[in-house]
Amino acid sequence: MISPSHVRNSNALNSNALNSKAIARVSELLAALEMQAETPLTNWVNGKLVAGQGEVIELLDPVTGLPLVAYRDAGRTVVEHAVEAATRAQQEWMALTASERGRRMTAAAGALHGYEETLARLESVVAGKPIRDCRGEVNKVREMFEYYAGWCDKQHGEVIPVPTSHLNYVRPVPYGVVGQITPWNAPMFTCGWQLAPAIAAGNGVVLKPSEMTPFSSVVIAMLLERSGLPRGLINIVNGVGPTTGAALTGNPGISKLVFVGSPESGRRIWSWAGWGSTTRGQAASRCQSVSGSRLLVQREILEEVCERLARAASEITVGLPDDDATLMGPVQNARQYQHISSMLETAQQQGARVLCGGKRPETLPPEATGYYLAPTVLVDVTQDMAIAQEEVFGPVVVVMPFDSEDEAVRMANATRFGLAGAVWTQDPARAHRVAARLRAGTVWINSYKAINVMSPFGGFGESGFGRSSGIEGLKEYTVAQSVWVETATSASVAMGYGNGVG
Repeated sequence: MISPSHVRNSNALNSNALNSKAIARVSELLAALEMQAETPLTNWVNGKLVAGQGEVIELLDPVTGLPLVAYRDAGRTVVEHAVEAATRAQQEWMALTASERGRRMTAAAGALHGYEETLARLESVVAGKPIRDCRGEVNKVREMFEYYAGWCDKQHGEVIPVPTSHLNYVRPVPYGVVGQITPWNAPMFTCGWQLAPAIAAGNGVVLKPSEMTPFSSVVIAMLLERSGLPRGLINIVNGVGPTTGAALTGNPGISKLVFVGSPESGRRIWSWAGWGSTTRGQAASRCQSVSGSRLLVQREILEEVCERLARAASEITVGLPDDDATLMGPVQNARQYQHISSMLETAQQQGARVLCGGKRPETLPPEATGYYLAPTVLVDVTQDMAIAQEEVFGPVVVVMPFDSEDEAVRMANATRFGLAGAVWTQDPARAHRVAARLRAGTVWINSYKAINVMSPFGGFGESGFGRSSGIEGLKEYTVAQSVWVETATSASVAMGYGNGVG
């Protein structure tokens, strides 16, 4: 099996077998970002690029499957320095007025101006995502900082009417230093999605991207700090989970951990941190994919919907990520490609039928020898099949019929996940009725995948707990502090024994 990113014991960070065309693109993009080509995938710690101290991690180009670039795993010492830097910078950050923090966050949003296309192309090369999608994600990162900049001086507490002589007020305070772990499927988007509310709430951050997509987070941190954020407020450490990830989750300087990824990875992180027997930290597991992988269709229109769906899927342009005409690129890595292929094979063995796709697209450019899979529609799928129950994270949709509204709701909720769902109907009453019964964090009606930083996002069940975006996302990064002020003039009243008290 080919590993999507593998560790090798070598002192060399380059190979003669590297994909020269992709490497040339990367070098050009890094030059445009004023970063030296030999240091893009190191770590951003205390305002500078710092080399990792662990073994070499080699990334493969999703388009070709060939080696793309290599870097060293950060390791424990680099993580410790990052936490120390964030601790110092967080105190400096909180010494500013709330309004000043808001102004600096507004400036941070502006720091991305002029680099949008370069950032998008860099993300496209490493993640294998279509350039048109990456452009949209750069703009969303900027929107996140603009939105949360406005919240910096609008975080209010409240006064509690306690039945004693005390003045009791509650105020939100930052955790201090938070750790963040983000996934490979949307590295740039989830980086901004978590950084913006964390620092708006007053925290310092140490973020570890997926080891398979480490580019964009380092670049974003560098650009944000250039705008005037305190040196060391945002730190990026790159490496694999058992080493760099474990060092981050187990560091006593991390007061809260936010994890975006699969439930299985979340359980491993929980064990690394030793949080099964301690209350030092909190973790939030949030899967970020909202792909509509299950389509439940009323049986009367099943045949028509399947025909239209297969026709639409076959018209999706699959190609090179940097081509403006491309609607879908390759799967990001070999491991995920093999996972999807295995799920498709198992489903067919269990009786599912491929209506379209299920293999490599027939019309691809000669250089597209990597992890490509045509948009795939599966029918004759039953609820007990793994492909109808597990996360696919690929261009696959399964179609299942239902006969009644109640059956549709039962089928939709019969999963351990609950991130998002949609209801398509011409009956407004039914739309609202069904939406209220779905166990999903986000429900769309007659639309799909509408997301905005102003609105909370998160799931039910094993799709995670906690919320990103909106005021709810900001509150995830603060903890309530209760303050009691004695106002009584006599000891008896102060102790709660005075007349009229209690």
